[in-house]
Amino acid sequence: MPLPAGVYRADHVGSFLRPKPILDAREKLDTQSISLDSLRTIEDEHISTVVQAQIQSGLQSITDGEFRRAWFHIDFLQHLAGVERHGSLSSTNVTSHGVTPPKIVVSGKLGHPKAIQVEDYKFVEQEVAKVPGVQDKKITTKVCIPSPTMVHFRGGREAISTEAYPTLDPDFFDDLVKVYQAEIADLYAAGCRFVQLDDTNLAYLCDEGMRAEAARRHGVDDPQALTKQYAQLINRAIADRPKDMVVGIHLCRGNFRSQWFAEGGYEPVAETLFKELDVDVYFLEYDDERSGDFTPLRFLPEDKVVVLGVMSSKKAALDDKEDIKRRLKEAAGFCPKGLDQLCLSHQCGFSSTVEGNDLSEEEQWAKVRLEVEIAKEVWGDDLSV
Repeated sequence: MPLPAGVYRADHVGSFLRPKPILDAREKLDTQSISLDSLRTIEDEHISTVVQAQIQSGLQSITDGEFRRAWFHIDFLQHLAGVERHGSLSSTNVTSHGVTPPKIVVSGKLGHPKAIQVEDYKFVEQEVAKVPGVQDKKITTKVCIPSPTMVHFRGGREAISTEAYPTLDPDFFDDLVKVYQAEIADLYAAGCRFVQLDDTNLAYLCDEGMRAEAARRHGVDDPQALTKQYAQLINRAIADRPKDMVVGIHLCRGNFRSQWFAEGGYEPVAETLFKELDVDVYFLEYDDERSGDFTPLRFLPEDKVVVLGVMSSKKAALDDKEDIKRRLKEAAGFCPKGLDQLCLSHQCGFSSTVEGNDLSEEEQWAKVRLEVEIAKEVWGDDLSV
């Protein structure tokens, strides 16, 4: 079967390790030693470099490496009207570094006063065009944004103003849908044809402990109700996208300095995920036993694709090539059309937060090159089919 436009047999989730000059500049910004404009100039320089590095390593889906973000979700959501960052979440799932994610609160009516990712998208497009020989390659600029579920799941009712939203359904969810529809429309108008929604929450709903926490936080007896509610929310958010815009979703169980937060196979959410969610492609974490086996792939419809994250961005060591091939073949056995419905990636990005995972930039790119090499051995040299 043909792949959706912008999906490649060797793909990736989006983030790469931040170069030291960006890390230094962010520290200076925190102490007001430099301006936001100065930070952006430094980011521009290194985004140009990471765009070239992706293409030179054989990737064809190109991002800005999330170099303009400290957290994969916060830096986007804070640009919505009515959304603020307040402290950190209280959770039983604390990293070994003593870190819990920032807490997002809805303090007023949600709004989309201006496009959030459009200028960043245009900059990547500009830099892609400068790469020598790029005209002879199939290249897609991908924009990664947090899933709309990120505004609701972690804080629940307590994190949403009762003055702005006395009731959540329908007013809060209607407004949340509208801001995402507006951002997607702005991106499409700018030329973007591939949007990836990053969603930890559907993956967290695979973890027994987190399912119980979520049921208590949201006042539901069955966490499955949240899974279905989120599928409907995402569907509404992307419902107006034109037919030539591809939407993917990435499920992640946490990725902070090589540490994870959740565990559990996809079975609790699989049927809803594959049968009810109107996305074109799934980027699924599958790098170790925490993600369970491949049997949930039996629900995959014949017209959709899974980018299988069986390689690890959390470890410096290269994955074993033959083991990756074996796992791809095993997973294919559960897909209606076998390997035709699969692509390859690492389970998550290399730097979901500014700190990055525990490996070097050289080790990161070696892992990417190995991924491309494996994909060509499995599917052939043209990774777009």
